Amino acid sequence: MAASARQTAALSHALSLAHALSAAERGLPVIPLSRTKLPALRSPHRGERRPVPCRGECGLPGHGVYDATTDPAAVRALFAAAPWATGYGIACGRPPHHLIGVDLDVRPGQDGVAALDALARRHLFTVPPTVTVLTPGGGRHLWLTGPPDAVVPNSASRLAPGVDIRGAGGYLVGPGSITPRGTYRLAPGTADLPPAPCPGPLLLLMAPPDQPATPRTPASTGPPAGEGLVRFVGASPRGQRNTRLFWAACRAYETGLAATLLPRLTEAALSTGLEPPEITATLASAAAITTRATLPHPPEPT
Repeated sequence: MAASARQTAALSHALSLAHALSAAERGLPVIPLSRTKLPALRSPHRGERRPVPCRGECGLPGHGVYDATTDPAAVRALFAAAPWATGYGIACGRPPHHLIGVDLDVRPGQDGVAALDALARRHLFTVPPTVTVLTPGGGRHLWLTGPPDAVVPNSASRLAPGVDIRGAGGYLVGPGSITPRGTYRLAPGTADLPPAPCPGPLLLLMAPPDQPATPRTPASTGPPAGEGLVRFVGASPRGQRNTRLFWAACRAYETGLAATLLPRLTEAALSTGLEPPEITATLASAAAITTRATLPHPPEPT
């Protein structure tokens, strides 16, 4: 590598580290990224004969978003282990911000910005002013925050073409990151904004797609009203327990069945191992959202 190329690479690395430390200071967990926008550090378990279900419990770096940290010393150590890193990722769904990223792609034949505007009109919500990052490809990332008790899954073009969601287990490329296509930059006027709370209807649209259908059988000839919701919560796998309970409670409030369903939903959530304080907080969030927003209906499961 020529001296000038080495100097450029070193400068890019130093700048990305500085930006990552600044983000960490704001409470945003970060990891180093390569020029391809992928985690810079390779898995310490590569080469193992069998898959290793490790998310960093081994204590070694190289677990992608699970390495993300706000500790300055740990951030410096990660970047020192990846001197080729030219960017950084910000982990979504983590405290204290519980960040949700709305990734709007803009390319020929696809306009995520227009698609999100159409969703907002259809479901009666307004996208609030918030931190916005302009991508080298002409798109943008909107930073929103979610309730601490709601787990938002990642999705790609499920809400609408060109509208991707970065939630729990995902990350956003941080502003200042350098890629072959250019640099990620904060949109003018948004640098000093805090991430805005996600509008209630949009948060519900982000819920997992495999929601239960509303029971259609009469109460006198079939299962009790809301039985599908109770089963849905009771079958929640680890990592989706809060999200499923949140959605089911919203449906219960929407259909006027909260008084009879909430105790049963609570029992179902307890059976999955969810702790009582988490259940109480999730039900409170569902009540708060459904009293100020009209719930969209999810697609029927196939």
